[in-house]
Amino acid sequence: MTARLGKVAVLMGGPSAEREISLLSGNGVLAALREKGVDAHPFDPKERSLFDLKREGFSRVFIALHGRFGEDGTVQGALEVLGIPYTGSGVMASALAMDKWRTKLVWLAAGIPTPRFAVAEPDTDWARVLDRLGLPVFVKPAHEGSTLGITKVRTAADLAPAVAFAATFDPLVIVEEFVEGQELTASILGDEALPLVRIEAPGGNYDYQNKYFTDDTKYHCPAGVRPDVEAAIRRDALAAFRVLGCRGWGRADVMLRADGKYSFLEMNTSPGMTGHSLVPIAARAVGIPYPDLCLRILEGAATEGRP
Repeated sequence: MTARLGKVAVLMGGPSAEREISLLSGNGVLAALREKGVDAHPFDPKERSLFDLKREGFSRVFIALHGRFGEDGTVQGALEVLGIPYTGSGVMASALAMDKWRTKLVWLAAGIPTPRFAVAEPDTDWARVLDRLGLPVFVKPAHEGSTLGITKVRTAADLAPAVAFAATFDPLVIVEEFVEGQELTASILGDEALPLVRIEAPGGNYDYQNKYFTDDTKYHCPAGVRPDVEAAIRRDALAAFRVLGCRGWGRADVMLRADGKYSFLEMNTSPGMTGHSLVPIAARAVGIPYPDLCLRILEGAATEGRP
């Protein structure tokens, strides 16, 4: 049955700051696809030319790259030129979702709730920004994932250093209001929003270390969220996914306040697939084991506008 999928490349690694996590994701996907009988091969675009995909007869690609040069539309554009179907969102949606600022602009226009924010500019009046957003705030590079470059700022004196730190990752920096509440993720698979996962990190600090390299972070699915609130979040997650033009699969990060209101933080178009990753947890909750999840994502591989 899987022979019809042909020779499959699992893109992993790459040159981004998230290379280490991508290798973990990619190797997990590679093993899972091979377990399902797929003729799958590892492919690291940092070490090889993408043109080798065409030369070596790959018929489709599973993108397990994270961050820039893998999740931001660049690899997707190259695969479009090569005419090789790939997993996940297309060029425009990948680029848009990778840009936290422009994602927010689209969501606000579409009525998707997202935290208030400001863009760091050389002449920004930070006293006015903090007066509007309050403290603490999160300072984020606009084009990174895996919490890279993010600082939770608790005092006005710490704001400028946090902006400078984020700018070492990306010249576009946003300052976002802190939303206190439960940290949730809403995974999308095809046209379905999967059950929510609630994240319980040590001290409420879901940083790079607690995401990938500790067993202290707890993941709850079912999330323990009121059924009507969960249904609303899953509905809006699907709307947030669609309005960005996303396809295939993805994951929205959400904060749920104590009063039942919620805000969408960002959309991930090539989510992690490691042993601590969230989409596989949500998929298991509806009876989709990890190897079946990988195969289902691969089967949805496409180029823009056609299967």
